[in-house]
Amino acid sequence: MNRLSVGRRIASNIDGFRSVQRTLCSNTGVKNPDFVSGKEPLDKPGLTDDIPQYDIAIVGGGMVGMALACSLATMPLTKQLSVAIIDSNPALLNNFHIKKEDPPDPRVSTVTPATISFFKGMGAWEFVQQNRHAYFDKMQVWDYTGLGYTRYNARDVDADVLGCVVENKVLHKSLLSCIQNTDFRKTIYSSRLSSITFPARSSMTSSSGTSSSASGSSARLELDNGNSMYAKLVVGADGSKSCVREMARIQTTGWKYPQSAIICSVEHAIENFCAWQRFLPNGPIALLPIGEKFSNIVWSMDPKEPVDRNSMSEDDFVKAVNHALDTGYGPHPKSKSFEGGNVFSWLKADSTSSPHEGFEVPPKVIKLVSQRMAFPLSLMHANSYASKRLVLIGDAAHTVHPLAGQGVNMGFADALSLSKVIAEGVAVGSDIGEVTLLKRYESERKAANITMMAILDGFQKAYSIDFMPINILRALAFNGAQYISPLKRKIISYASGNQLLPLFT
Repeated sequence: MNRLSVGRRIASNIDGFRSVQRTLCSNTGVKNPDFVSGKEPLDKPGLTDDIPQYDIAIVGGGMVGMALACSLATMPLTKQLSVAIIDSNPALLNNFHIKKEDPPDPRVSTVTPATISFFKGMGAWEFVQQNRHAYFDKMQVWDYTGLGYTRYNARDVDADVLGCVVENKVLHKSLLSCIQNTDFRKTIYSSRLSSITFPARSSMTSSSGTSSSASGSSARLELDNGNSMYAKLVVGADGSKSCVREMARIQTTGWKYPQSAIICSVEHAIENFCAWQRFLPNGPIALLPIGEKFSNIVWSMDPKEPVDRNSMSEDDFVKAVNHALDTGYGPHPKSKSFEGGNVFSWLKADSTSSPHEGFEVPPKVIKLVSQRMAFPLSLMHANSYASKRLVLIGDAAHTVHPLAGQGVNMGFADALSLSKVIAEGVAVGSDIGEVTLLKRYESERKAANITMMAILDGFQKAYSIDFMPINILRALAFNGAQYISPLKRKIISYASGNQLLPLFT
């Protein structure tokens, strides 16, 4: 073999260890995300390499990221995996405590029966029940025109509840407590991810088709505190502004809504057991029970309105909320207006709906008990959820309008689906970072998420138009859902986490 051919072979082997350097959003040690490293290979793995190696690195220790970790910790096939959780939130390390006497936080989630079952299966729901939460078995939806309304009841689908409203900090704490009760091999890094390096394709496998080394076939993560690690799979659970998604150069589709939302917690003179939502000209307002005579407000409005609403005195804001939930902008719907010989009565297949399911006025708000928080609303969907050694879940993959409270439930469904796919890969000895395995998660969740997003976006657009023919169509939809029992059951089932579409199954 001449020197020229030997030189070429050595150069080819060196190229095999070169990697593509891509960078996350960090103010510390940020590099050009388009920089391609052609000079410095990954650190050589082996006995001299003391960088820790993990099976999975979860970037983002919020509710969805922790739900994935908790699910992995409690499944027989995955509980032996080693997991790194990367999040700068000090609460993950400080073991924060929730005082029952504290007023409710304005950041809450409405979890569906499917999510409740997920938490129960992991053993996390028992921790939720130790803190403030509120089940509800009824929900009323109507709009400002007074032309129609719908009341949903859990007994319409032979269920005990339609959902449960829980403060986000309670859900987060319950997941953390659940993990701490296991012997799961986890390491929490209280820092930010500054860069990530994927191995070049030629270093993924040796000539025999097997992995050349553990670290050589793994992603390398650099943290802003100087720590490094290798991981076979990187999970982006770092929210709607996901740096992991940007690092992977995954494009998104979406738009900003001409709305912002205000959230806050309020108090009533009596306890609220029903979820309420009224569609107003500029967006819906929801009143959600959170227990102990408290409720949560989620009020979508024109982007300029939150400034005025937040500058109001507490008394004036309470008056504005009661106005929006009562006769402000329009009259109450009439309970009997579509009954008797109406166009829907012949479609009412059974008598499961209560004869007393007439329109009700929500309980009055008497006091504001939290700060008012405002944020813009948008829709976003990642064009891809998975690539080699990387996958996105939760808000990193999709964000939706909060009008149905489905966003976090979609994220929890992602976490459950991904943990099952990883378990299936472990069962057959597959590489858990292999893209063909991760695409199974994507194919399952992408279709479900796009469907839900399309429905919610359609609702947002349909209720943003004040035009009499459209108003009449909305009234027909409200009353159809109210009086056509099979349709009502389908809607409740779908909103509860059943992926069957209400109109086509």
